[in-house]
Amino acid sequence: MRDEYNIEELNPRKNPYAKKLRQQITINIDCKVIDFFRQMSADSGIPYQTLINLYLADCMNKNRKIDISWD
Repeated sequence: MRDEYNIEELNPRKNPYAKKLRQQITINIDCKVIDFFRQMSADSGIPYQTLINLYLADCMNKNRKIDISWD
């Protein structure tokens, strides 16, 4: 093993998975919502956090807008 390496000679390249990186956040979600996705997880075998991410990504891809009216 060398004492030093010349990084410029190592042929660096961009990470091909960089677009798929995720960011960890803290979010407050109602217990009933979490239970719903956990039940879906048990039925499908897909982790509930992945299901939540897939649902939110689907909303984003279909450009869904929330429609809330307070009475």
